[in-house]
Amino acid sequence: MDGERLASGSSELAVGESPRGGAPIPGGSGSCSLMQADVLDLDEDEDDLEVFSKDASLMDMNSFSPMMPTSPLSMINQIKFEDEPDLKDLFITVDAPESHVTTIETFITYRIITKTSRGEFDSSEFEVRRRYQDFLWLKGKLEDAHPTLIIPPLPEKFIVKGMVERFNDDFIETRRKALHKFLNRIADHPTLTFNEDFKVFLTAQAPELSSYKKQGPGLLSRMGQTVRAVASSMRGVKNRPDEFMEMNSFIETFSQKINLIDKISQRIYKEERDYFDEMKEYGPIHILWSASEEDLVDTLKGIASCIDQCCKATEKRMTGLSEALLPVVHEYVLYSEMLMGVMKRRDQIQTELDSKVEALTYKKADADLVLSLIT
Repeated sequence: MDGERLASGSSELAVGESPRGGAPIPGGSGSCSLMQADVLDLDEDEDDLEVFSKDASLMDMNSFSPMMPTSPLSMINQIKFEDEPDLKDLFITVDAPESHVTTIETFITYRIITKTSRGEFDSSEFEVRRRYQDFLWLKGKLEDAHPTLIIPPLPEKFIVKGMVERFNDDFIETRRKALHKFLNRIADHPTLTFNEDFKVFLTAQAPELSSYKKQGPGLLSRMGQTVRAVASSMRGVKNRPDEFMEMNSFIETFSQKINLIDKISQRIYKEERDYFDEMKEYGPIHILWSASEEDLVDTLKGIASCIDQCCKATEKRMTGLSEALLPVVHEYVLYSEMLMGVMKRRDQIQTELDSKVEALTYKKADADLVLSLIT
């Protein structure tokens, strides 16, 4: 399709929106939920920081090739979208989460309101409800239809470790915002926005969507595709173009470093939270202590006041981390995974092409041999 470039001589990959392009920077007010849940526990050795300082400088990533992008953002954000509201013809809102309890499972659905002026839609406004599994289905269909495009990442099934109640308000609100961003990034993409599965996702009611899903390839067909993909990965790419070699190397290095930054950021936040929780206990202790020490009343109350100010400053710093740093860094992690997936799919397609070309060559040689024997 238009927008996909797969020729071996081309090094361009059509891309979607970057983590910081178009849509608001992740980690808005809803990201404060990170403060009410335990952040990922890190079991790695304490020398991660030392390893990062020795061999993880982001400045080194640009030394691979002068032809490579000068930053991860420039690699992802190759396409710039017009921000003028009069050019936008598809508006999507994800809101009103609703819990559903059945005898088998409990799940959350989200209301999706779509307003559009496009002629291919039967109406100008649609309202449907979707659950997380429906979003996963859409993402998979987009990857199948556009294997060399970067599909915007979905929020993970569990955003943080240790969140016992999966359906608490903070978790649901964080996921709602992420799903809203996911759909709007697709809507803003010049190719993905016109995908037929995306249109069905936005317009079909639940029974219609369920029927539509069943029209896809059957189990045996999907198993055949999986077997072919595994076989292609086993054979590997014989002659990958140099530009894709450099690109793959860049993505792998970037993925390693951004994952390390993510882990370190999570560790810093966890240590800040532990410090904050411990420091909160000292203020009331000093106030109680001052009640039994007449000679030290002013001194102890002054210490309690200083501790209270430190708690407020620490809480403000934690809020900044949870809103402005952690979500953004982790979204780059998700995008790096999507980039690696795109490169793998490109290699699978090239492997299949090489295999077919090789088979065709053999058949042509056999035909020429038969023709020579006849003549």
